[in-house]
Order: sequence, then structure tokens, then C-alpha cells
Amino acid sequence: MCANVVVVGSLNMDLVTRASRLPRAGETLIGQTFSTVPGGKGANQAVASARLGAEVAMVGCVGSDAYGVQLRDALLVEGIDCQAVSRVDGSSGVALIVVDDSSQNAIVIVAGSNGELTPASLQAADAVLQAADVIICQLEVPMATVGYALKRGRELGKTVILNPAPASGPLPAQWYASIDYLIPNESEATALSGVTVDSLESAKLAATQLIKAGAGKVIITLGSQGALFADGQAFEHLLAPRVKAVDTTAAGDTFVGGFAAALANGKSEAEAIRFGQVAAALSVTRAGAQPSIPTLHDVQGFVPS
Repeated sequence: MCANVVVVGSLNMDLVTRASRLPRAGETLIGQTFSTVPGGKGANQAVASARLGAEVAMVGCVGSDAYGVQLRDALLVEGIDCQAVSRVDGSSGVALIVVDDSSQNAIVIVAGSNGELTPASLQAADAVLQAADVIICQLEVPMATVGYALKRGRELGKTVILNPAPASGPLPAQWYASIDYLIPNESEATALSGVTVDSLESAKLAATQLIKAGAGKVIITLGSQGALFADGQAFEHLLAPRVKAVDTTAAGDTFVGGFAAALANGKSEAEAIRFGQVAAALSVTRAGAQPSIPTLHDVQGFVPS
């Protein structure tokens, strides 16, 4: 299989409950529903890219438990090349997710097998990286592995995308020169830049800082307010389609996967951002992580309200 998008990252089983609101510290709430859904930022972005028109390969690790089988099978069903998805002893990654009635969520991640994805794993999968046009990374696997993937992507001349999630502070300075597109949300842009992102103007300041740090181009996703694109020369604010949100889980992953798929298929940056925005907007109208991700047909048939 010739993969034009390769995703290096996490696979988690999402343990999802819905409640009227998010619990406060020390509080026990009665939940409304519970489900187990394949997720993980890496796997979500791989599924999004595949459903939205790309040939996709995944590089990651699953555990020796039942979740590991289910996570790998969920990718295979999507036609994703899993030759570089390794099975290791122990538990698979899990994410504990609470979604409230306003569709906001709180998430706790346990890395499990995702912590076993090492630079050596990527070296063994180098042929997969070489087959890519676009390489996507996130921060749910070891930092050394992410750093290796970014550097190797640059060496191979690939388009390198980093979705810095979850981010709790600045990225290693040497990473920036390998990143073509840095795609944080508001909180991640705040953590990376030190600028509190709570408006379009503050997003511009944060993007400027990240460009100065060495990132090629920056796209800050702003939820219902759209996205800010910065290339060091100018800014462009792209408004988001208006939809009624049900569950925002995986919206960011859908944007990243859709953006990457569009780039890999020859779309311009602006076209790819708008394509990713429509895909993300459709995803929030549905519950769950991977189940919420739309198809290429869905996006092509989208009519703004």
C-alpha cells in the first residue's frame, strides 16, 4: 500500500460517560450513559484522513489485552495500513472521558502501550515513513519518539504536521525547524507561546511567537470561532461553519486529519483548512470519537446553514 498520509501516534480505547455537567473536585455524579469507543489522537487522525480521501498508514503500539485487538481492527476496517502497529505486552492506552449536556468534555489519559512507541519503533518502520507525502504527529507518545519522527520527516522531505496535544509547556526548541504546520488549539497555543489565547488578537500574538520560534506555518484552531492561519507574512481568519454541537470529542483530530488529507490530495492551504473545518463541524454534530468522523461524501454534501 502506498500511503500518502502516515500518522505517528497514539491508539486509545475511550471510556466515555455522559453526565449533566462535569464533576467538581471530590464530587460524585450520576452518569447518564457509558460506552467504549476506539480513539486516541493518532488513531482518530488516521481514521479522519482515511475517511476524507487519503491513503493512510498508522505507526503506533497496542497492548496485549482485548482493547488492543479492537483498536487495531478498527483501523483495518477503515482500510488503514497497520503493518507498523505493534503489539506489546501489557495494557493498551485508555482515555476516560466525561461529556456534559453542553457538549464540553474532560479527559484523563493513561498511556499504556503508547508509552512503548520508541525511536527504534520508527526506525523499524522507516519504509512506511518513506512512502508518505504527509507525516502527522501529536504528543500522546514519548517525546523522544515525536522528536525523531519530526526530524526524520524533515530529512525525507515530507510535509510535517504537529498537533501539539496535549501540551503543558513549550516544545523543545530544536523541533520547530522540522515542522511545516503547527496546529494547536487555544489552550495548546497558550502553553506553547506563553501568550494567553482568548481572542483573535491574542491568537495572532501567539502565532507570531511560534513562527519566531521556527515553525514554518501555524494554524490555531478557535472552536466555533474558526481558525487563524499565520505564515510569518500575514494572518488569515477563517470562520467556522455554524452547526449545533452534540459532542466536541475528536473535533480537533478531525480537522487535522481532514487538513492533511486535503493537502496530500493537492489542495491549497486555504482549501485544506476549509475542508478540515467542514469535517470538524460535521463531527461535533455526532457523539463519540471515531464514530463522529465524517466521510468524504459527507463533506462534499455539506450545505451551510
